[in-house]
Amino acid sequence: MPAEILSTDAMRAADAFAIRAGTPGAALMGAAGKALCDAIIARWTPRPAAVLCGPGNNGGDGFVCARLLAERGWPVRVFLLGAVAALKGDALAAAQQWRGEAAPLSTHSLRGAELVVDALFGAGLTRSLEGAAAALAQIAGEGGRPVIAADVPSGLDGDRARADGPVFQADLTVTFHRLKPAHVLSPGRGLCGEVVLADIGIPDGWAAETEIMAEVNGPDLWPHLPAPGGEHKHRRGRLAVLGGPAHRTGAARLAARAGLRAGAGLVTVLAPPEAITAYAPALESEMLRPFVGAAGFLEGLAQTRATAAVIGPAAGVGAATREIVLAALSTPAPLVLDADALTSFEAEPQALFATLRATDVLTPHEGEFERLFPGLLAGSLNRIEAAKAAAKAAGAVVLLKGPETVIAAPDGRARVNIHATSWLATAGTGDVLAGMIGAFLAGGADAFDAASAAAWLHGDAGIALGPGLIASDLPQALPGVYARLFVARSEVKN
Repeated sequence: MPAEILSTDAMRAADAFAIRAGTPGAALMGAAGKALCDAIIARWTPRPAAVLCGPGNNGGDGFVCARLLAERGWPVRVFLLGAVAALKGDALAAAQQWRGEAAPLSTHSLRGAELVVDALFGAGLTRSLEGAAAALAQIAGEGGRPVIAADVPSGLDGDRARADGPVFQADLTVTFHRLKPAHVLSPGRGLCGEVVLADIGIPDGWAAETEIMAEVNGPDLWPHLPAPGGEHKHRRGRLAVLGGPAHRTGAARLAARAGLRAGAGLVTVLAPPEAITAYAPALESEMLRPFVGAAGFLEGLAQTRATAAVIGPAAGVGAATREIVLAALSTPAPLVLDADALTSFEAEPQALFATLRATDVLTPHEGEFERLFPGLLAGSLNRIEAAKAAAKAAGAVVLLKGPETVIAAPDGRARVNIHATSWLATAGTGDVLAGMIGAFLAGGADAFDAASAAAWLHGDAGIALGPGLIASDLPQALPGVYARLFVARSEVKN
C-alpha cells in the first residue's frame, strides 16, 4: 500500500493533475466505481443492495458501482439525494448509464436491502448530515447489514477524522489513490471498518502538484533499521538510562532492558546512590552506576561514553529532573525525553525548546503533549498537524502516543503508525518504547527514523503477543519481531 496520506484538497489537486495530463474524469470515476464493485463482490455473495448516491462525484462513483453490480446479477436499487437533472459532468454521465430507476432518497430507502453502499458525500462533506441522509446513517447497519462506503463514510470529515453528527458506520471503505487522515486517525478510522485503497489511474507526477500531509509508517521507510551499527558492542551504541528513586525502579528497568533487546551494545542505568541496592538485584545484562545531581549525571554519561540517553521514565517531576535534562542537552548525545522529563517543563516549556536539537526525541502521550503545547491538539486540524506544529516549535522530533502514534520531525515530515494493538494500552509499554528509540539513537540512527522504527516494531511485538501482554513481555518478543522482519526483507530482495 502506498505510504502517502493526503488531505481532501490535496486529493482534489491530484485528480485535477490527472485530468490535465490527459486522463478523463469519466475514466477516474469509472475506475473508482469498478474498485468499489470489485471489493464488494470479493467479500459478499449477491443479495438485495441499496446504493445511496449523492449529488456530486461520490454519487457518480455509486452509479458506476450500481451498474456493474447489476451486470453481475445483483439485485440493485439506486436512491439519489436530489434529481438526476441536477447532476453535472461526469456524475451526470454515470447516472445516465444506469439502466434502472434512481428513486428519491428517503428514510424508507433501505427497506428490503441486505447490503448498503454509501456513495452520498465521501470526504468532501464538512457539515453534519441532515434529513433522510442523517436518518439512514443511524439505521444503515441494523440487523448486521453490511455497509460499504465510497471514499469516506458520509458524515465523517475526511481531514479532521471525526464527525459532528450522524455518520455511516462502515464495514468496508473503498478509497482511491491515497489514504486520507480519516482512514488512519481515530475516531474516523474506527468508522471506516476495513479500508481498501484502489489505484484509479492517476499518472506519475501528481506529487509535484500537491502537498503530502504524512506517510503511513512502515519498514520500507527505514530500510536500515533495526540492524545494529557494528559487530563490536561499543560500535552498536552505548545507551544510558536515568534511574528513578528506590520505590520507582520499574520504568527505568523496562527502558534499559528494551534498549538492550533493541540492539544497543551496552546499557547503563545511572541511579541515585540510595537506589542502587534496589536496582542491583533486578538488573542482569544491564550495567549500573550511581550518580549525584546534574553534574554527576554528566560525569556518568562521560564515563560510560554514552552515545544516547533516555531520561524521564519514573524519574520524578521537578527541578532536579529539569537540571539533569538541561545538563544532558549540553552533550553531543541525543536524548529521548519521556514522561517525567516532559512534565517537569510544564511551567516553562520554552526553557526546554531553546536547548533541544533535531537529534532529540520527545515521546508524550496526549496529557503530556497538552502540558508542553497547551491548546495545540484541540486547536489543530488533526493529530498529524498538531504533532507537526509541536515538532517545529520544539525543534526536535515529537512522537505523539495514542491509538495511532504520530511521529513528526521539525522539518515538517510526519508519519502515522497504525501497526499496533490496543493491548499495548497498559502500564510500562511507553517506557519500553523509549528504550527502543534510545537504542537506535545510540547506534547512530536518524532521530525521525529511530522513532518511526521503534513505534512500528513496538506495535509488532504487541500484535505478536496479543491479549494479556504486559510491558515486560515486549523486550522478550523483540528477537522474534526482528527475525520476521529480516526474513520478510530477504524475501523481497530475492
